Amino acid sequence: MGGAVSAGEDNDELIDNLKEAQYIRTELVEQAFRAIDRADYYLEEFKENAYKDLAWKHGNIHLSAPCIYSEVMEALDLQPGLSFLNLGSGTGYLSSMVGLILGPFGVNHGVELHSDVIEYAKQKLDFFIRTSDSFDKFDFCEPSFVTGNCLEISPDCSQYDRVYCGAGVQKEHEEYMKNLLKVGGILVMPLEEKPCHSESGKSRLVQLPPVAVRSLQDLARIAIRGTIKKIIHQETVSKNGNGLKNTPRFKRRRVRRRRMETIVFLDKEVFASRISNPSDDNSCEDLEEERREEEEKTPPETKPDPPVNFLRQKVLSLPLPDPLKYYLLYYREK
Repeated sequence: MGGAVSAGEDNDELIDNLKEAQYIRTELVEQAFRAIDRADYYLEEFKENAYKDLAWKHGNIHLSAPCIYSEVMEALDLQPGLSFLNLGSGTGYLSSMVGLILGPFGVNHGVELHSDVIEYAKQKLDFFIRTSDSFDKFDFCEPSFVTGNCLEISPDCSQYDRVYCGAGVQKEHEEYMKNLLKVGGILVMPLEEKPCHSESGKSRLVQLPPVAVRSLQDLARIAIRGTIKKIIHQETVSKNGNGLKNTPRFKRRRVRRRRMETIVFLDKEVFASRISNPSDDNSCEDLEEERREEEEKTPPETKPDPPVNFLRQKVLSLPLPDPLKYYLLYYREK
């Protein structure tokens, strides 16, 4: 499924296309999509298809089309501090984007039928946390994944503010899914499709992760990072005047002037001649001059500077012991 929008050359262009087609409509969802590169969740040999609006499946690994994920993210109406349950969490791509919105005091759980996909999701999550600059731009609610059948969740589990089920759900299981919700919660799922079955066929209750309580040390790290981010924002506002983002640069298409040629038929003979028009100069020197002027007006295409991780720079510049600095940076590689 998919193909609702045209393919992009990179992740940002894919998101631009989703916005233009009105699949992405809110700023929170847009920020989450831009923060995580979809290609990072593909196997290396399939990455050339990452920015197409198409689903991808390889063995048990599955990614829905970008237009599907964006519709789901918008429908969930996510807010910081909410609890989220992803039934059929797959690669963890959706759960990680949700975690960027939920923040450090949310709950982010996933249930996946296949254990090999759980390992794949954990590897991708670890790669994002260790290497992505986007991690430092958000307060992340790290997802936790468990293996099991989403139709066999223990009845004593806690309820959630938001629930998404990516697998097809039969009508007879609708009430079961609704019982996973808190009062006033939102459930998003495909209804009345083929049900999923356990690999072994044996019923085994799925125990969801407990709701973790943050340690005082962890709360202090969150508070310190938040304070530093506010300082960076204030410095940016003071430097730029209003703190607004720079106007995005668009690629300009160069307009090329072409000579107008015509074929004249006269008494069964053919003559090829050039017909001038008022806006076209016959002089080659003038044409060359126009070309130079056009090139001067067109700004040179330069590669954008790599993004600067201001939070990392600020933490590393603090007069603190190195172990504390590394703790504040979550011991990240970048």
